[in-house]
Amino acid sequence: MTSLRIAQAQINPIVGDINGNFEKIRHRLDESISAGVDLVTFPELAVTGYPPEDLLLRKRFVIENVEALHDLAESCFGVSALVGFADIVENGVTNAAALISEGKIIAVYHKMELPNYGVFDEKRHFKPGSQCLVFDISGVRFAVTICEDIWIPGSITETCAVNNAADIILNISGSPFFAGKYQIRKNIATRFAGAVDCLLFFNNLIGGQDELVFDGGSFVIDSTGMLISSADRFREDLLITDIEISPKPKPQTGWNAICHSLNRSVSKGNGRNYIEPRIAQELGEVEEIFQALTLGVGDYVRKNGFKTVVIGLSGGIDSALTAAIAVEALGADRVVGVTMPSLYTSNETFSDAGALSANLGVELISVPIEDILNSFLKVLEGPFRSGSLGLEKENLQARIRGAILMALSNRFGWLVLTTGNKSETAVGYCTLYGDTAGGFAAIKDVPKTLVYELSELVNRKAGKPLIPDSILRRPPTAELRLNQKDEDSLPPYSVLDSILKAYVEEDAACDEILGHPPELVREVARMVDRNEYKRRQAPPGIKITPKAFGRDRRLPITNRHTQYTRRGS
Repeated sequence: MTSLRIAQAQINPIVGDINGNFEKIRHRLDESISAGVDLVTFPELAVTGYPPEDLLLRKRFVIENVEALHDLAESCFGVSALVGFADIVENGVTNAAALISEGKIIAVYHKMELPNYGVFDEKRHFKPGSQCLVFDISGVRFAVTICEDIWIPGSITETCAVNNAADIILNISGSPFFAGKYQIRKNIATRFAGAVDCLLFFNNLIGGQDELVFDGGSFVIDSTGMLISSADRFREDLLITDIEISPKPKPQTGWNAICHSLNRSVSKGNGRNYIEPRIAQELGEVEEIFQALTLGVGDYVRKNGFKTVVIGLSGGIDSALTAAIAVEALGADRVVGVTMPSLYTSNETFSDAGALSANLGVELISVPIEDILNSFLKVLEGPFRSGSLGLEKENLQARIRGAILMALSNRFGWLVLTTGNKSETAVGYCTLYGDTAGGFAAIKDVPKTLVYELSELVNRKAGKPLIPDSILRRPPTAELRLNQKDEDSLPPYSVLDSILKAYVEEDAACDEILGHPPELVREVARMVDRNEYKRRQAPPGIKITPKAFGRDRRLPITNRHTQYTRRGS
């Protein structure tokens, strides 16, 4: 039996911050040496941050990341490490992993399977690799893979691991979050580990990067799918796992692989104190979504250099949840609420905005908009000509509020968080340059029914109603006209969200969406299709569903194909 201590450094890099990422990796290397680790892995593209996107088209950026990798190797003594970076090859760049040990780069692996679906666009930026990498430590054979390499049944990497009698699969990943993704990853890892008949060490990064959130959740799993150890989710972690393993008999010659043998970097044998396997607590779906939103907001603010966020508090559920997420992510002292009452704002919603801000401990600024609205209408009397006012007056109120928030942003350098949810965004129940005006959309991918579940979770976690019960009970309303309710214009949200899930996330045609009146389904689909232009101009927001607007779903604005009529009809 061979004893090995393997660490998985689950870090939160910043895209493009090569020096900062270098220091973060260097710190975890030092920790691993102090802990007597034999081998430590780092996530996919740890040096550049993930995903670097078109930064990879800048030659200087790629060169600097390679230079940083060489500097890491030269300072790496006492432990072996597998580090993700972008490598330079003939006619391009590869998504790579470097094995470094004792002051040098031992070998480099180039990712073979390049995902090009959903949020992934790797074939735009990377060349695929053509050769596998296996290496031995004290007779234990490791096969190196990067993220998608283990997601493809029967892949070259899988065949290579089998034919080279791998004992352990190392997988470094940048696998973004959506609700339920953690279990999907475990299922994928179980299949691969079973096919190769070995342990699999999955190392995922964490952090928010624009629309994406990476939730970590690194783990070690055996060939039967049993979880050996697992890291926390949504925070940086160093997962250390002690294993005892009987290496498989090795073939005389390798198969499509570069093979290297390393001496154990740290030789402590039986004198090394055994570390009990650590398994992180599982998270329920609503809890994991809340943590993803919190991490996504916090990292977007911090990584882009903002100190404070400002939110329009309407007294409604969406702005209440957005404010609660912001306070959880940043602290109450870095969140400012603004209430902007009009003639149509009820006393109840106005008082609820005050109660919410008091419960959360955030500053509340009041800027009434009635006089501003009247001034606009006075100026527009001539251009508007005769006739009663309708939608233009409603949207003008929303745009005045957006302008006020952006003015405060300009004055104080605050980031405006918009408060629209996925249900409203889907059907265009929002105002361009009004409630869509801002820098980041915290709940952009959260359906309205889930907004309520998350709000109830906020109150349960606090042990008291941070979000007042009156907000949770009140029928949703934009309050842009007298006695306005959302359901005057939309189906009940429980019905709407069901249709949207099928039409938007599952790409179902209207006649495939059952359980609702066909004309209602067609009308919802029409609303979704004709409001693509609004979504294209909306700020980025956090992805929490399998298919979010934006990076996941890219439809042309000018488009006459529909799902609600058939060709020839």
